[in-house]
Amino acid sequence: MDDNNNNNELREPEVAYGKKKFTVEEYLAMERASAEKHEYYEGEIFLMQGHGEALAMSGAAKRHNFIFSNLFGELILRLKGKSCQPFGPDMRMNIPENTLFTYPDISVYCGESNDVSEDEDTVINPTLIIEILSPSTENYDRGDKFKLCRDIPTLKEYIIVATKTVCIEAFRINDRKHWELEEYCDLNDELKMPSIGVSIPVADIYHRTKLAKQKD
Repeated sequence: MDDNNNNNELREPEVAYGKKKFTVEEYLAMERASAEKHEYYEGEIFLMQGHGEALAMSGAAKRHNFIFSNLFGELILRLKGKSCQPFGPDMRMNIPENTLFTYPDISVYCGESNDVSEDEDTVINPTLIIEILSPSTENYDRGDKFKLCRDIPTLKEYIIVATKTVCIEAFRINDRKHWELEEYCDLNDELKMPSIGVSIPVADIYHRTKLAKQKD
């Protein structure tokens, strides 16, 4: 994981833990005892980017919360009784293929959800991941995190939702195993998520934000 951009600011100081490299078991034990969320990658532990922003209910942070509530609520309703289950940012996800432990804003698991052997509160193999951008996470969510998530063998869609403007980027893997982008940047659009059989109007996703003022 690169240390440029915001990573330098958001990496948990090594002195807090007394050493540089940690085992997965050590990370999970510390995470269960911590009031804050951390990512784990190749033996290193990082404070989750944007963690502090969730406490500031104004501006982009407030829009982030509205957008999350709108999206998650629609997914709960539309997936009720189906084999796919949405989870919010408290669900820890692991990618065994590259060691990353992280907490997506929204993740959807279809069929049997598989726990990792080290921890029953951590799941693997999502079908869809949604990240709602904030100023400190935008570069990471678009770059390193998306690159690492592409190692997930079951992942079909990776969706990025902007909070500064009305725009949603949906990356989908095609039959040739290449990722293709479709953008939804108009309130009259409808976000399609074919991997889980769900479509949601963009206006509903941005409902109650200033960005959707013309539709409220």
